[in-house]
Amino acid sequence: MKALVIGASGATGKDLVNQLLHDKDFEEVNVFVRKPLSFTNEKLKTHVVDFEKYEEWKNLVKGDVAFSCLGTTLKAAGSKDGQRKVDFDYQYQFAKAAKENNVEDYILVSAYGANPKSKIFYSKMKGELEDAVKKLHFNKITIFKPGMLERKDSERTGEVLGSRIIKFANKLGLFESQKPLPTDILAKAMINSSKIKSNGYSSIKLGNIFCFAEKSNA
Repeated sequence: MKALVIGASGATGKDLVNQLLHDKDFEEVNVFVRKPLSFTNEKLKTHVVDFEKYEEWKNLVKGDVAFSCLGTTLKAAGSKDGQRKVDFDYQYQFAKAAKENNVEDYILVSAYGANPKSKIFYSKMKGELEDAVKKLHFNKITIFKPGMLERKDSERTGEVLGSRIIKFANKLGLFESQKPLPTDILAKAMINSSKIKSNGYSSIKLGNIFCFAEKSNA
């Protein structure tokens, strides 16, 4: 299979690309990034693009399965508009290009609590993205909604603190269903989902780590 990835430089994306490159079922891994990755591989094809110039890169989004795990923080983006541009606009454009180029399988990393009617900016934005992608009517769509993620060498202070608090509570037997989800496990689940044919909606639980996926054939 030929994989397409947006968000390859992020924590989940790095684990995803690494696993795809070692997966014999994928003969080519195409990544769409703003800056070159720090490594090369015979199976890796890097597209350095300006996401603001959709017309210049949209025709490159051709393959069997598209993985979308792009995301940023409000702090890094500098404003809500800046965060929405990355977390909604760029991801929707990637999905739109994939649909226009007849990619059949689309896998999106959203967030637990995503809801277009939410009063919380982040949850509302994620919910709106889910709805927008669903309306593109891919043959198969899988949406993962993980809770707190455990990233390697994370610089997100709030996330690191939150993860430590949850882990401490876990040791006391509390919040067992909300253990932080390691990004490598999420990546593995994403790849596994690309190999499963299913109809309707279903949910999955990764061990004691809360994460579920919606699957549909449109």
